Amino acid sequence: MTGAVPVRAGAGGDGHGQPADQTATSTPTPLLTLTNASKSFGPVQALKDVSIDLYPGEAHALLGENGAGKSTFVKILAGVHRRDAGTLVMGGDEQPRELDFHSPADARDAGIAIIYQEPTLFPDLSVAENVLMGRQPRGAFGRIDAKAMRGRVSGLLAELGVPLDPARPVRGLSIADQQLVEIAKALSLDARVLIMDEPTAALTLQETERLFRVVRSLRARGAAVLFITHRLEEVFAECQRVTVMRDGTWVSSGPVGAYDTDLVVRQMVGRDLGELYPRGDAQVGDVALSVRGLSQPGVFRDISFEVRRGEIVGLAGLVGAGRSEVARAIFGVDPRVGGEVRVGGHVLPAGNPRAVMNAGLGLVPEDRRAQGLVMDMSIERNANLAILDRLTAGMLMNRAAEARNAQEWTSKLRLKAHRLSDPASSLSGGNQQKVVLAKWLATNPSVLIVDEPTRGIDVGAKAEVHRTLAELAAQGLAVLMISSDLPEVLGMADRILVMREGALVGELSRAQGSEEAVMYLATGQRPSGLGGAA
Repeated sequence: MTGAVPVRAGAGGDGHGQPADQTATSTPTPLLTLTNASKSFGPVQALKDVSIDLYPGEAHALLGENGAGKSTFVKILAGVHRRDAGTLVMGGDEQPRELDFHSPADARDAGIAIIYQEPTLFPDLSVAENVLMGRQPRGAFGRIDAKAMRGRVSGLLAELGVPLDPARPVRGLSIADQQLVEIAKALSLDARVLIMDEPTAALTLQETERLFRVVRSLRARGAAVLFITHRLEEVFAECQRVTVMRDGTWVSSGPVGAYDTDLVVRQMVGRDLGELYPRGDAQVGDVALSVRGLSQPGVFRDISFEVRRGEIVGLAGLVGAGRSEVARAIFGVDPRVGGEVRVGGHVLPAGNPRAVMNAGLGLVPEDRRAQGLVMDMSIERNANLAILDRLTAGMLMNRAAEARNAQEWTSKLRLKAHRLSDPASSLSGGNQQKVVLAKWLATNPSVLIVDEPTRGIDVGAKAEVHRTLAELAAQGLAVLMISSDLPEVLGMADRILVMREGALVGELSRAQGSEEAVMYLATGQRPSGLGGAA
């Protein structure tokens, strides 16, 4: 492939100190090659001359902003869309053959499987029935041999190192376990190419590590894995090759060792990494949010801290440490026993979100789709949800005021949408997050709590969200930012509070902040020179 990124000395490797499955002198044969693929939808060209090589035994990261064309590219490989131009060749150990998919079944029969972020399984059927759906072994009189079916699936799960019971119903399984069921299904179909679309977005750290162990076992079997993610740290830890796309075109491909974070960001969005965290020195004012002795038995205990006007305070910790629960209790969504919350010096009642909102506090929740937006409702209405009472007189809505307010805030946040009358579900993840921000900024808050503000959105959208938070803080807003993304916490926060097992265990200044310092506190270790418990 022409135009590849030059390989630096020592490039390659499997992200764990092991060399890639090839030598410097050999030329590996791609398992799948898609060359000069193009696709248009009416007058809109979604892809133009995009190429990729997937090699056996390697994980290949496909990177790009939302709207870069990744989804269209993947749907071509999956047989959902037919390409307008280009060639698709399957090779590996077999005689290379050109393919033209007319349906997803064609892609499946060719050995290509897709593991989506949210698996599509039959919840009332067992793990084994889902894995072998339509291909169950038969016994006497053509009846399904349940014992043989469970035995075969048990073997597949054992190969993956996954302790799942094949007889267990899928309903109630975590997203992580459902993804593993999908992977077992792919193995049962002898899939040689696995496409994983944002597989870790909804997983804990432990579930993510388990998934990557399975990916390594798939690579050891000779499978090629196409890995789509916004988490660049996972790319450098787990992938051997990288392809970057921007605006529907191919930008570069090469071994992961030929890239660094700054290069990837620059190629994805056309700007330097430094612009991702536009945070200067804070001009700190009076205390805007004061939390004292907040407790919820079994969840968190004796939480005390302050956030001042003009500063961004990061709340860090491992998943399960109780960060989101603290935010929900402050806002009044979840119960709390004991403690006091003040906004602007006024004590807020427990369990009363309306009173909290009226006092000037807003909460951007962790799950924007389930908790922050009404997905089938228009963008315009979603942007006004928190102030509908101000826009109504009796039973009548002031539609002109609603339209003006939505236009004002979506313009300030640089929302990219065709029409504000379109449903929120039509937006990319980053633009959905902007609508949630618009909803709360319309209330003119003095304190804003943002929980995982950039989870699942691309680098360009992250930069926009960070710019917005920095501008709001510069205007005097007090921001409490909960994030599992340590570079985000370190890049944006003026102070960092760290939680572990439901307790605040330390506070770090901007100067003290580092990934090592945060993780020491989050995991129960305390190196010398760090601040004490908050």
